[in-house]
Amino acid sequence: MLRQYELIEKVRSYDPSADEAALNRAYVYAMRMHGSQKRASGDPYFAHPIEVAGILTDYRLDTATIVTALLHDVIEDTPVTSAEISGLFGPEVAELVEGVTKLTKLELTSEHTKQAENLRKFILAISRDVRVLMVKLADRLHNMRTLHHIKAPAKRERIARETLDIYAPLARSIGCHRICTELEELAFSHLNPVARNAICRRVEGLRKEQGGAVAVLSNEIMARLQGEDVVSHVYGREKNPYSIWRKLQRKSLGFSQLSDIFAFRVIVQSEDDCYKALGVVHRAWPTVPERFKDYISTPKRNNYRSLHTTVVGPKGMRIEMQIRTEAMERVAEEGVAAHWRYKDTSYGFDAEHQAAAGGRDPLVNLRHLVQVLEHGGDVEELVEHAKLEMYLDQSFVFTPKGKLVSLPRGAMPLDFAYAVHTDVGDTCIGVKVNGELKPLRTALNNGDVVEVIRGPKPVVPLDWASLAVTGRARSAIRRHIRQTEREEFVRLGRASLDQTFERAGKSRSGVSLKPALERLAMASEDDLCEQVGRGRIVPSQVLDILFPGLKASDREAAVAVRRIEGGRGARLYVRGGGLTPGISLHFGACCTPVPGDRIVGIVERSGSGLTVHTIDCGQLAEFEDQEELWRDLQWTPEADRNTITLSRLTATIRNAPGVLGEACTTIGEAGGNIVNLRMHRRQADFFDVDFDIEVKNARHIGNIAAALRANPSIETVERART
Repeated sequence: MLRQYELIEKVRSYDPSADEAALNRAYVYAMRMHGSQKRASGDPYFAHPIEVAGILTDYRLDTATIVTALLHDVIEDTPVTSAEISGLFGPEVAELVEGVTKLTKLELTSEHTKQAENLRKFILAISRDVRVLMVKLADRLHNMRTLHHIKAPAKRERIARETLDIYAPLARSIGCHRICTELEELAFSHLNPVARNAICRRVEGLRKEQGGAVAVLSNEIMARLQGEDVVSHVYGREKNPYSIWRKLQRKSLGFSQLSDIFAFRVIVQSEDDCYKALGVVHRAWPTVPERFKDYISTPKRNNYRSLHTTVVGPKGMRIEMQIRTEAMERVAEEGVAAHWRYKDTSYGFDAEHQAAAGGRDPLVNLRHLVQVLEHGGDVEELVEHAKLEMYLDQSFVFTPKGKLVSLPRGAMPLDFAYAVHTDVGDTCIGVKVNGELKPLRTALNNGDVVEVIRGPKPVVPLDWASLAVTGRARSAIRRHIRQTEREEFVRLGRASLDQTFERAGKSRSGVSLKPALERLAMASEDDLCEQVGRGRIVPSQVLDILFPGLKASDREAAVAVRRIEGGRGARLYVRGGGLTPGISLHFGACCTPVPGDRIVGIVERSGSGLTVHTIDCGQLAEFEDQEELWRDLQWTPEADRNTITLSRLTATIRNAPGVLGEACTTIGEAGGNIVNLRMHRRQADFFDVDFDIEVKNARHIGNIAAALRANPSIETVERART
C-alpha cells in the first residue's frame, strides 16, 4: 500500500502545482471513514482506495481525480454524504465521487437488468466528465487484482464476466490499452483458466524456439533504419493470451496459423519518419499482401494512430511491425489519459497535445455511446447496443463529397446513413455504392463511396433492425419504430372511440375525457387512446364513465357490429399494405384481404393492434359473441389506385410437364408478381399450389384467377380462405 508521502511524491513528479493539502486531507479522511472495515483478503478496506489512487498516478491524472479515487467508496460504504464531500473538498470532487459511487441500492429484477441499468447511469456520468470513467476503471482493475480472495465461485465469475463484457471494452473505447489488456487477462484467468494455461504453454514453447531470432531481428531492423538516418527504438512485442484466444475464436484459426504472436514495435521521432521507416522495411523484405494498414491518416475511433505492416523476414518468418511516434505510443497505451499533462504552471486536459496526436476528439467513442443512450428503450437493449459500439473493428467509407466516415467492419448502408445523421437514416429509401444502386443489406468495404437516397418523410420498416450492425443505428431504428407504433395506436384508439360514440348517438367533440383519465389512471388523452388502440381498454368502458346514465339499449347499439353497412360507418381507413405493416394493422394470412374487399378489424387481445379480415373469412366465427373486439373498416380512396398488396390463390393443377410454368406465365402476363409458391396434396394426376401474388386490388386478383381458369390443365382456382 502506498504511504501518504509516497502518493504525494508521485503526483508532484508530473504536476508540481498539485494541491498537497487536499491530497493529504483526502488520504487521512479515507482512512478515518473506512476505519476498521476489512476486505475479503483481510486487508484494511482503506488500502483499496489508496491503491486505486496509485494506479491513476501512473496515468498522471489531476489532483481532483486522485482525491476522488481516495474518496470513491465513502458515500456508499460509510455515513458520509455528498454534501459533506462538497463542503470539505469542493463541488468538483463531490460530483466526481457521486458519479463513481456504486449503484448497489438499485432494486432490480435480475443481475442482467442491474448490469444494464448500471451501464446506463454510468454512461450518463461519463458523458459529463471522463475522469469518472478513469476512476471507475482503476477501481475495477484493483478489484480484479484481488478477485482471487473472494471465496464464492459464482460471484467471482459474475464479476469477471462483467469486467470482460463492459469495463474492458470501455477502456478500449477510450484507448487505455494497458488497463484494457490487464482487465481482459485477469477476467480470462477466472472465466477460462484451462484455455489460458494451454495458450500460455504454447506461447512459452514458441518463446524458446523463436526468442533468439526475435532479438537478432530487432537489431537488424534497427541497423537498417539507422543506415537510412532514421532514429528509432525497436523492441519485440508478445501477444497476450486473451487476444490470442479471441483471434482463434473470431477467425476459426489454428494456433500454428497465427502470424502475429510475436511482433515488433518501431518507435521513431516524427510522423514523416513513420513513412520513411515503412519504406525502409518494405525495401528490405517482401510484404504480405493485404496486411498493410495506415491508422495515421485514418485513425481508429479511439484515436489510435500507427502504421501496421507484415513482411516475410529471414527463413520465411512472418514479421508484423507497428511503426509510430512516441506521442502515438503514449496515446496507444494510455488513450484519453495521454491528453493530461503539466505545462508551464497549469495542469489538465491538453488540446494542443490532442492536435499533435491527430486532431481527433479522444472521447469520440463515448459520444457514440451517449447517442445510443439518448435513443432510450429497454435497458437490456442498451447493453446490446453499447457492446456493439465498443467491440467492432473499423472500416472507412466516404460520402459523395469526400468526407471520411468510420464504421465497424461489416457495416451496411443504414449504418452509414445513421452515422451521417439520424434524420438521414430515418428518411433513407435506397442507396448507391460507388455509383450503383445496391440493396440495403450490402456490406460496405474500405474505400466505398456511399450515397443515401432519401424520401420525403421518415419511414422505418420493422426489418431494418436486421440491416444494421452498429448500436447507434439499431437503437435509432428501434426508437423510431416505438414512436411510430405509439402514434398509430393513438390514432387507432381515437378512431375506435369516435366510432363507439357515434353508434351510441353521442359526439366526442366538446366532451372532456378527464373523468375517464382519472378513473383509468391515464396521464393524458394520448395515453388513453393508445391503450384503447391496443385493446387493453374497451371503448364502451370509456363511454360508460363519461355517460353513466346511458340506456342499456344505447350501450348495446354502441358495441354492435353492423355488417350490413358495408363499411359506410367506418372511422378507420386502411391503406393497402397497412399503416405500417406489422405495427398496428396486420392483414390476416387466413384471407389475405386486398383493396376492394369488404373488411372488418379484430382487436388482438395481445395488444398488438388490429388484424384485418375479409367479411367472409372463416376465422371471424370464433369472435361472433365478442362484439367489443370488432372494428368497422374501409379502404382509403387511394388504396385502389396506388397499392401493391399480397394475396393468395389456391389452384388445383394437372400433374403434367410444363403446366406449372404455364400457370406462372399466365400470372405474369396478367400483371401479378409471384413472391412465393407452395405445392401440397400432391397426387399422381393433380396437385394443389398456393400462389402468393402481389396485386393492386380485388378486381386484379379476380382477373388473374379468371385467366388461370381459362387454362384447361388447371381444374380450380380460388382465393385462399381458412
